[in-house]
Amino acid sequence: MKKLIALLFLLLIALGCGGGKEAGQSGQATVLRVGTDPTYPPFESINPATGQPAGFDVELITEICKLNGWEPQFIVTAFDGIIPGLTSKKYDAVISAMTITPQRATVVDFSHPYYLAGQSIAVPLDNTTIHGVGDLMGKRVGVQLGTTGEMMAKKMEGLHVFSFDNIGAAFIDMANGNLDVVLNDYPTTKAYIKKLGTAKIVGEILSTEHYGIAVRKGNQELLGKINKALDEIKRSGRFRDIHVKWFGAPQPEEPQVNSTLNK
Repeated sequence: MKKLIALLFLLLIALGCGGGKEAGQSGQATVLRVGTDPTYPPFESINPATGQPAGFDVELITEICKLNGWEPQFIVTAFDGIIPGLTSKKYDAVISAMTITPQRATVVDFSHPYYLAGQSIAVPLDNTTIHGVGDLMGKRVGVQLGTTGEMMAKKMEGLHVFSFDNIGAAFIDMANGNLDVVLNDYPTTKAYIKKLGTAKIVGEILSTEHYGIAVRKGNQELLGKINKALDEIKRSGRFRDIHVKWFGAPQPEEPQVNSTLNK
């Protein structure tokens, strides 16, 4: 009898722990597993006090979850492996300052755009010879693995491109004299410049890029719920509040873009 009770107990545990519905499917879902690379402030970073992801993206997806009755579960992953992690079902969605590109859109589906950014050139504070993209020939350029900055740098002729697991390491390497330039998204470049105080932005913004939340290809039910919540957050003014909190302004800055490189 005791053995029978024990087996029934184990069966109940198994039923309770497995087979739950993925967020966005019909029926009530309680958890949305979210992949993110928390090395990209102010969009996502690790809060040293809690050890948990924090930032604009983190707060935005948390609000989306609230509107849908989900609990976000953040899964930390390196950016260059973030899409493979999504397609292999390690998580249900990705929010990680990810630019919507035609190449990525063949593999995943994207939400409505939620943020406008673009690539910028950062150089050491004492540099007086690099003023823009025309001065990059032969220079050592740091980028982050898997990003549109890396893609752009590798398309340019005559650059020596060095790819890093996270862009913060590139800024540190440049401060140590091992790089001439860091090519990276403008908002996060500004954040690292403010934090480290060792670099400055030169020249024009080199691209127009819109960030989106990614889900697995064909998961239209989840995508629809994310888009509906995202639209409501923008309509209600909550998006503006979150932006002010993390950027100190209600709207993204939109410097003049070099249209010749905006491809």
